[in-house]
Amino acid sequence: MNGYLDMELLRFTTAGSVDDGKSTLIGRLLYDSKSIFEDQLEAVKAASERLGNEEVNLALLTDGLRAEREQGITIDVAYRYFATPKRKFIIADTPGHIEYTRNMVTGASTADAAIILVDARNGIIEQTKRHSYIASLLQLPHVILAVNKMDLVDFSEEVFNRIKKEYREIAKKLNLKKVFYLPISARDGDNVVDRSSKTPWYTGDTLLYLLETLPPKGEDKHPARFPVQYVIRPQNDRFHDYRAYAGRIASGTYKVGDRVTILPSFTESTIKAIDETNQALSEASAPQSVAIRLEDNVDISRGDMIVKSDELPRQDTTISLLVCWLNHRPLNIGAKYIIRHTTDEVFGIVKEVYYKVNMNTLENNIDDKTIKMNDIAHIAIKTSKPLKYNLYEQNRITGSLVIIDEGSFETVGAGMIVSI
Repeated sequence: MNGYLDMELLRFTTAGSVDDGKSTLIGRLLYDSKSIFEDQLEAVKAASERLGNEEVNLALLTDGLRAEREQGITIDVAYRYFATPKRKFIIADTPGHIEYTRNMVTGASTADAAIILVDARNGIIEQTKRHSYIASLLQLPHVILAVNKMDLVDFSEEVFNRIKKEYREIAKKLNLKKVFYLPISARDGDNVVDRSSKTPWYTGDTLLYLLETLPPKGEDKHPARFPVQYVIRPQNDRFHDYRAYAGRIASGTYKVGDRVTILPSFTESTIKAIDETNQALSEASAPQSVAIRLEDNVDISRGDMIVKSDELPRQDTTISLLVCWLNHRPLNIGAKYIIRHTTDEVFGIVKEVYYKVNMNTLENNIDDKTIKMNDIAHIAIKTSKPLKYNLYEQNRITGSLVIIDEGSFETVGAGMIVSI
């Protein structure tokens, strides 16, 4: 069991237009990697028969809700888990409809890679550009362009190369870091887990091999950030001297003896001990949840941040964001919202909209200031007290925030902090 727990984890998201085959692809991965149980397979066989499918419909493996299954659509982000002897995986399966763009932002926000599916018959469409823009926006280090349904174009190398050439221009424009191109048939399993004899012209890796070998994001390599969630001070005689600050390490590594600064007070101290459940640690790294004890009795509360003294973050009340708007009510310039950033919560006012992204052309529209649901825009907010942050490209935990409507308490926007 310990071996499984110690296995490296890769998070990836799938995206594509409606009927591009996302659910079928995930079902194929689960089936061919032997990551499903017999009773699950029997249930899918029975459901396939009820729906009149002559073959087993692997897409039904990932449609968790009965309503979704009966309609043949995926309507929310569905998280799936599977493992191979080499690695554990968490899949975020997101809807293909344009009106669910916000769901891809949710699914991709914690991902190490994105699989973007393209129907070989249709080629690059608006949704391909939209999903690629989000992958770029969220700084995903790896994008896999899976050209699916190659069986319906007779596994044509010419079709594949045409799509690959067109997407390379998009990748260059969006500054995507690393892109892999795969010709696949999710329905039949070509180049998904096993190499296909039908594409002798393709010499690259299979999808599963790529997923097993891609390096995940290393949050432990960023500057140390520890947002305080809770102050532990037991109210009994046995532990009357115990005071610790609990939370999840957002990034970096902390060691006993490190000199640290507490923000926003700028008080300095030294790490005395690091506790995890019932054991003491000499060091801890992201994303561990720990309790940190300090040498000095310092006034710390939820929302404060413990950082290494030589790795201070930025602090400011004027914040520049790329925001994906998540709510049916449009963004209101001048309105007051609740801003939730790490464990901190402040009020903020939208001061300006710089531009809205045109998803058809991937150009910035500086004239249209109306930001509706699923729109992506560059805005500026003014907060009631300074945020302790990094740019999103430097740290995706301290570089992101959510915007909440103060009346309904609905989450209305997801923001990535960028330079003005």
